[in-house]
Amino acid sequence: MTSTVSFQLNRYEFTRESLNDIASQTSIVNNWPLVYILSDENSKIAYVGETLDTVNRMNTHLKNEYKKKLTTVHLIDSELFNKSVTLDIESSLIRYFSADQNFSLLNGNLGLVEHSYYQKKELYKDLFLKLWDKLRANGLAKHSIEHLNNSDLFKYSPYKSLSSDQRQSLLGILYALLDKDVKSLVVQGGAGTGKSILAIFLFKLLNSDNADVNFREFASEETEVLDILTQVRKTFPNPKMALVVPMSSFRETLKKTFRNISGLNPSMVIGPAELATQSYDIVLVDESHRLRKRVNLGAYFRNFDIACKVLGFDKNSCSELDWVTKQSNKAILFYDQNQTIKPSDANQSDFDKLMRQENCQVQKLVSQFRVGGGNAYSAFISDLLNKKLADNHVYKSKAYDFILFHSIEAFVDAIKNRDQEHGLSRMIAGYSWPWISKDDPSKFDIQINNMQLKWNRTNKDWINSETSPNEVGCIHTTQGYDLNYSGIIFGEEICFDETTNQIIINKDKYFDKNGKQSINDPQELKQYILNIYQTIMLRGIKGTYVYACDPGLRKYFSKHIPIADQPKGNVVPITRNLKIFENAVPLYDMHAAAGGFSDEQVVIDDYELIPVPSNIRLTEDYFAFRIEGESMNKIIPNGSICLFRKERGGSRNGKLVLVELRDIYADTSSRFTVKEYRSVKAQRHDSFEHIKIELLPRSYDDQFEVITFTDEDVHELKVVGEFVQVI
Repeated sequence: MTSTVSFQLNRYEFTRESLNDIASQTSIVNNWPLVYILSDENSKIAYVGETLDTVNRMNTHLKNEYKKKLTTVHLIDSELFNKSVTLDIESSLIRYFSADQNFSLLNGNLGLVEHSYYQKKELYKDLFLKLWDKLRANGLAKHSIEHLNNSDLFKYSPYKSLSSDQRQSLLGILYALLDKDVKSLVVQGGAGTGKSILAIFLFKLLNSDNADVNFREFASEETEVLDILTQVRKTFPNPKMALVVPMSSFRETLKKTFRNISGLNPSMVIGPAELATQSYDIVLVDESHRLRKRVNLGAYFRNFDIACKVLGFDKNSCSELDWVTKQSNKAILFYDQNQTIKPSDANQSDFDKLMRQENCQVQKLVSQFRVGGGNAYSAFISDLLNKKLADNHVYKSKAYDFILFHSIEAFVDAIKNRDQEHGLSRMIAGYSWPWISKDDPSKFDIQINNMQLKWNRTNKDWINSETSPNEVGCIHTTQGYDLNYSGIIFGEEICFDETTNQIIINKDKYFDKNGKQSINDPQELKQYILNIYQTIMLRGIKGTYVYACDPGLRKYFSKHIPIADQPKGNVVPITRNLKIFENAVPLYDMHAAAGGFSDEQVVIDDYELIPVPSNIRLTEDYFAFRIEGESMNKIIPNGSICLFRKERGGSRNGKLVLVELRDIYADTSSRFTVKEYRSVKAQRHDSFEHIKIELLPRSYDDQFEVITFTDEDVHELKVVGEFVQVI
């Protein structure tokens, strides 16, 4: 079946009189499943539902105190609908309407169900995208799906389906809240296991009525969840709650999210020092491994000391973990010992001591919730950084884009291309360069070969700042965040010693002063830095790109990570005997532009051999060219070496071709470009002749224009070769 889908979106007044018009629609009255939206443009309130009995359902809504005030009903109908489809579209519309913020929803939309059914991805995903565009055209929605998918309100929204792992943890937390003998609960889980989502879901759940919760998600556990939630609400009828977030950047992001969730308020998200001002019934701590002790605190020393004095703690022996347990009747801490990254983080021994206490419970989240590579990718990264992989173990996954780059230029271009394509793709580096642009914005912080880059301009919510796609973030501005693609730069502070066959650390190249002061044990510093890289390597949902400054580390990584490019200058390491047109082709010392035409070049015969994939049967018609520019980046990344086959005649329309613009006054000079070829012809007398030739860009950047040649100047063009593939 093709992905061509059709649906009807019909609009009616939401009145009893209009039910006659609705009843006249045959497909609606014959118990056919559909989705509907009730709305009122003036109040900007809406309700989303699905039904098999439209007229009776509308009659019921017209009797409802709140829904009868809505003025319009939009019916979404398709011959492709079944009950599973309409339930899924209903859930999806609620999620996206909640994030879109164009209408406030009357729905009880917490705990939505994730439905699976036949051809969901192949067919109905396309239907929903087209439906959403139609809703935008009708003024019901404002933002694109792509924008909403990348928004904090969608990513950190409680209106999401929980995984089985998370549902079990949620039940455990509710039972712990009821258990009088339990004061603290530690929920352990690695990066990407959904700790933040679960924390926000729980916060919203305990601040909602049962009418606001969709319990279908819990299936066989529905009755159990309802019963225990009712008991929790009796025990904590109006709970005084706080969500403690130690990192200021992530804290600001969650404050923005809470501002747009009904029933929540940004004041509920606090920093640890604010615990000194009051006590709480329930305190949730996200990223609790980043709670601090009195070491390397910089400007925070004063506030730390004041809070300790107010709470009656010895400032030299306590940590913010002590503040949490003292100021809460119930403390729920989401914790990952592998994400402690600096000496100021609370000691693991403090958490171990807490977890050994009789009044503390421990739960675990194990399912990888963020990255497409799942638990296998997470385990691979741990083994890679801790030298536990077999020499022949190369990461392979169709679900996750994990690539090593030998060229920093290609690495930067690739991440920027992914940002244009998917959004939320950022570069992150180890703290291997001082932050000089903080005091002088005209200066660059990072110099790698000929590439100059700057650190993040802001510390707060950097991920979403306008300048972030062109900057480099660090652990402090990215921990806790989700990205689509992360580009990880292993800095000069981390290297590989081939003599000892170990990863080593150069302390002099590590510029996070608060991250290394007071550390005398080199192994301790190494563990912090490895934790940093492991944490940032688990940020990307769709993929992770890697560049290592140290050649030895690149060589080690190349044994285990698929390679995207080859180093320029020495284009391909010669690992086998190269024979022209048997396993290699000539790479000419020229380049073609993926923009306009290249600068004028002298056509020469000098070349070096470059190997090609073994599945290609070579003839003397094959050759390679380097492509520079962004106008073809949907297909050919900037800096790629591409394989071409010499022009053989026949139709070129729709093909990618290497085109030469000849200088008619100098037969040794030419300019080259790669584009998609389109010829526009007209019949003149008994034959067809060119009117014009168009060379089309294929770029994620819409600034590139079509290059057009009329029949008067088409003789200056020569199609040199037909594109085969990037090599």
